[in-house]
Amino acid sequence: MSLITKLFQYVLLTSYKNKIDESHGLGHSMNVLNFAHSMYENEVKKNQLLENQEKIVYVSAILHDMCDNKYLEEEKGMKDIESFLGNKMTDSEIGAVKKIISTMSYSKVKKNGFPDLGIYQNAYHIVREADLLTAYDFDRCMIYNMHKKDGNVYDAFCDAHALFEKRVLKHNEDKLFLTDYGKVKSIELHSQSLIRIENWKTIMKRPIV
Repeated sequence: MSLITKLFQYVLLTSYKNKIDESHGLGHSMNVLNFAHSMYENEVKKNQLLENQEKIVYVSAILHDMCDNKYLEEEKGMKDIESFLGNKMTDSEIGAVKKIISTMSYSKVKKNGFPDLGIYQNAYHIVREADLLTAYDFDRCMIYNMHKKDGNVYDAFCDAHALFEKRVLKHNEDKLFLTDYGKVKSIELHSQSLIRIENWKTIMKRPIV
């Protein structure tokens, strides 16, 4: 069985076990991986250190939310990840994965700034920015809130809209993208999210709502 299959199976099982909803589950892991892949392909041309870190980037992208404290105790989730990766990566690779996923969240970056991960700094930013790019998916934000609001679409929309105004739409203003790919793609996704928000505003005014 390929490593990527094992990784996604781990996401499936961990999501089921810890009631991680679809906003942070398998589909999200796939989206972050795809953004990370595109970013890696762009960045590796400029940084030879990344040539031996592709596995670290991909594994971190897939597993990054499997220790999210919104769903489970972070330390327990991290230990489970470490155990899972034990026979699949070297100790140094596992250490890099743990450092990346334990410091990449928006809240931790806003509170503590960027960590110093040495030779893994660029790998860190690739995974972190890939996750940030998925934040522009307004529907994903609504889905997360619907799970919190017992399916109330109107409340979910209001909470998602408030979060976008406060956080997501300020990602570039806050200089959270450092890679060329992240800077360009974020502007594209920013525009798309504004259109999506306006569509939802129109829907919310319809009689069916």
